[in-house]
Parts: sequence; structure tokens; C-alpha cells
Amino acid sequence: MDPRFQRLALITGPDTFNVLTQQSVIIFGVGGVGSWCAEALVRSGIRALTIVDSDSVCVTNINRQVQATSATIGQPKVAALKDRLAEINPACRIDAAESVFSHETADRFNLGEFDYVIDAIDSVSSKLDLIEKATSIGTTFYSCMGMAQKLDPTCIKTVDIWETSGCSLARLVRSGLKKRGFTGHFTTVYSNEKLPRHEEIDVACGSGHCLCPANKTGVDWCATKKVINGSAVPVTASAGMILASLILRDLMSKTI
Repeated sequence: MDPRFQRLALITGPDTFNVLTQQSVIIFGVGGVGSWCAEALVRSGIRALTIVDSDSVCVTNINRQVQATSATIGQPKVAALKDRLAEINPACRIDAAESVFSHETADRFNLGEFDYVIDAIDSVSSKLDLIEKATSIGTTFYSCMGMAQKLDPTCIKTVDIWETSGCSLARLVRSGLKKRGFTGHFTTVYSNEKLPRHEEIDVACGSGHCLCPANKTGVDWCATKKVINGSAVPVTASAGMILASLILRDLMSKTI
């Protein structure tokens, strides 16, 4: 038993832990939620992880994204995160794709080869495309809804997408799925907390003075957002940890 993971094996038992090390996971979006999910999985012994994101590290990411530091500003998020994760467990095979998921790029990703697919995407259209694709092939799929404008991680819940309420992103996702004729089910991580936004804060993101560096795809995600909302690491990190926990608990339920 690798001593790095003995404390987890004391909970899961050796059989479940051995199964865990053989799982392959792909995470779409490694920002405030997805980056922490990735770290939790690698610290739990996962040995095959693919991380997908088109953005580069911005100074405004430092308050909530695990790979964002003063030293990584301007680097591709997936590259900076891969370096960090490799230091935690060099035995983990980490594939980093500097890309977006969309209807046009879906064929680049063979989702069927993964045991778990994690959605931590902000873009509604990309989120809907991934939901349709992942659920259609039968892989185990978990999706995170909006974690902005929140400070209380104890408000986070895991429910079926159709049971979500009080979350603006989840509302848009439900509406979008209905328009596409989607009637399936999948587990979501969401929170109905919503704090007011301080309009007196002058935010450069999405303006002509945006601080975010250009990314490989050329998509200015800040500019596509109607409003730049605040976010806090106690909430975003908790959501990422819950996504990782869903995988661990699912494996335990299958192996005990």
C-alpha cells in the first residue's frame, strides 16, 4: 500500500481502494470548482485523469482556483494544474487538453473510455452539449451548477437536476434541456444561496481593460457574461470536493 493513501484506505478498505486506483476520470472545467475536484481525486489515488479547459490563469483566479498563484498567471490552467498534480502523485497519468467542449468539438473526446465524467463548466451551451453527450453513452456523470454569489458551503446539496431550485444556472440548464427534449436524469451539485452583488466594485473583467490573458481558443469568456459575479473559495472548493466525494462513495457502494 502506497503510504500516501493509507489514511483513505482505512476508510474504503483495500479492495475499494484498489478499484479506485484503476478508474479513469475526465473533468471539464478546472476553475474554482473543477480544480479542487481534480486535486481531491489525485490525493485519493486516482491514476488516470484528464482535465479540459481553454482558459489561462488570470490574477482574478487567485482567490479560488487551486493552480492559480502569482507564479502561474498567464499559464494555461490545465498546464499549471497538471504540474501541481504531478507533484502530489507522480504515478498519476494526467492528460491536459487546452480546449472547450461543444457540439463542434465533442468528437475530440471519447467519453465512453472514462468511468466518470465531471461537468464543472460555466458556459450554458457547452454545459448542455456535455450533458446530452455524457448521459447518452451511459457513463457515470456528475454536474455542478452555479457557485457564484455564495459564502455558505453548508447550503450545497446533491440532487437530481429536476429537483434543483433557487439556482439561476440550474434554472437555465433545466430550461435548455427541456427545449432540447431531454428527459433524462443525472446528479447535480448545487446551492440555493444567493447573496447580493456589490455594484460599487469596479470590475475590469469583460471590459476593454480586462485583466484576463488571451487563451488558445481565442474565446473571451468574460466578455460573454452579462454580469461578472463574485465567488469565494470556501464554496467553490467545497463543491469540487463534493464532486470527488460522489465518485468515492459511488465506488464504495459498488464494491462493498
